[in-house]
Amino acid sequence: MAYLTRKEHKRLSAVARKMEAADLCLKGGTVVDCINGTLQEWDIAIACGRIAAVGHGFQAKNVMDCTGKVISPGFIDAHIHIESTMLCPRQFARAVVPRGTTCVIADPHEIANCLGTDGVRFMISQASDLPMDIFYSAPSCVPATHLETSGAELGPEEVEELLNMEGVIALGEMMNFPGVVFGDEEVHKKLEIARRLGVVIDGHAPGLSGEMLCAYVSAGIDSDHECTTPQEAAEKLERGMFLFLRQGTSEQNLKDLLPAVRPSNLHRCCLVSDDRDPDDLMDKGHMDYSLRVAVHSGLDPLAAVSMATINPATRFCLKDRGAICPGYVADLVILKDLKDFFVEATLFRGQIVAKDGQLVSNICHRALERDMRSMAVDMDKIDFSIKTKGELVRVIGIKPGQIVTDELIEPVRDKDGLAVSAPDRDIVKLAIIERHHGTGNIGLGFVKGLGLKEGAIASTIAHDSHNIIVAGVNDSDMLVAVSALVECGGGLSVARENRLVARLEMPIAGLMSDRPLEEVRAGLDNVKRATRDIGCGMDNPFMILSFLALPVIPKLKLTDKGLVDVESFSFVPLFYTKNMEK
Repeated sequence: MAYLTRKEHKRLSAVARKMEAADLCLKGGTVVDCINGTLQEWDIAIACGRIAAVGHGFQAKNVMDCTGKVISPGFIDAHIHIESTMLCPRQFARAVVPRGTTCVIADPHEIANCLGTDGVRFMISQASDLPMDIFYSAPSCVPATHLETSGAELGPEEVEELLNMEGVIALGEMMNFPGVVFGDEEVHKKLEIARRLGVVIDGHAPGLSGEMLCAYVSAGIDSDHECTTPQEAAEKLERGMFLFLRQGTSEQNLKDLLPAVRPSNLHRCCLVSDDRDPDDLMDKGHMDYSLRVAVHSGLDPLAAVSMATINPATRFCLKDRGAICPGYVADLVILKDLKDFFVEATLFRGQIVAKDGQLVSNICHRALERDMRSMAVDMDKIDFSIKTKGELVRVIGIKPGQIVTDELIEPVRDKDGLAVSAPDRDIVKLAIIERHHGTGNIGLGFVKGLGLKEGAIASTIAHDSHNIIVAGVNDSDMLVAVSALVECGGGLSVARENRLVARLEMPIAGLMSDRPLEEVRAGLDNVKRATRDIGCGMDNPFMILSFLALPVIPKLKLTDKGLVDVESFSFVPLFYTKNMEK
């Protein structure tokens, strides 16, 4: 983060005192004052990439007429996983800068779970020389739990190394809440390092309440983006946490949580995206979309803007942004209004970098310097058959719009002694194949709610260890879909009638494409069309699929090691008998 030099301040002071002409003056606009929650009729004088002064009567080398427009601080996303956009950081910037985003705090734990610290270094290297700032948090939970096999491990030494790197400003979301509460030594070493270095610590505590929540927060963890009800959100605010209201592609909690936001706690609330697909970024937007949803749902526009500007800046100790004040970096957004948040122009460091939805600033492509794949799967050893061992099975039940799942008990469909899919009941087979170390681990189960009528879909995006996840009506199509991903190093695939019908290749750890934004979007559209052709009516089944392997979000999930009851943090058998304790 660039600091203000003496030379720069001398110039700012001269402009503020009207002794010198500003580099740029924004005149005639209505300015969002995030400090006081008001609108001001100010001109804005800019020099050295920073705001020199607000007021009137400035001389300037260049003038931008903003009459009838609204000027806001640049938008800040307080929590996102760039890998989940399927775009490398440079292509991500191409997508979000025209939408008014000038800063994000990204948690790279997806790529860290595949490639360790090398993956994080790659993300940091990709973030330089962009018309926006990308700050990172050091992943705290790699692997997320002992219940799955990840591609790498980050211990306390690796976490400390990352926290001392330029651009890393926080400890990433602490998903291992049992480890925090019950004193896991490795977990607490990482927390102690973060506290000693004075960085903020992000949380991840779905459903945590009461004494357990107090024990968790007392470790210095003071944010959460996993709330799903106003009651949960209110309790976490009361315990001193920042509330991150999430509007992602599959996790859309913003509207549900708005009743918890009040004038008295507004300063502790931030808008975040967490996980957002490239088609959503292009069609709906980024933080502009979250702002639109919030305001259309009844939130005061000025409150909403604060939640995407000054609040995240304050939370992450970014003292030179988030408001339109003297000395702050001139990251600004020119808006048509505070209702639909149509972005007419984005300024970064006082330069127009996007206008009318198009990037003006050039972002040069950077070729991969080395092989970024993580794939070690022997296709000859894959077997998806499940021997029938009872009349009932545990089935993962998808909940629309959420990443939490249900535990369903369903009758087995048996065929020649094997448990098979029952597409007429919307139940299909689900498998997780370990892909990083060639262990041969395969977790098998069933899922309800995908809507598949035939064929199979597969992905190497499966939070958080990102093993191969595949769901299908029959084993042969599942094998075809998986083989296609092993062949190309990762991505998304759709198979039907024993042949591959669509594939989006993602050679960067099986998580991101190395192709331009437009090509990734076209490829995603293609695989989505293919899923609709085999019966799936979801907008994004691959995003839903990716969270079925996440053993830190209740209730029932599947990993390469087996079926997981997240609430008990333990494995449970696939087949269920009525005398079992639930």
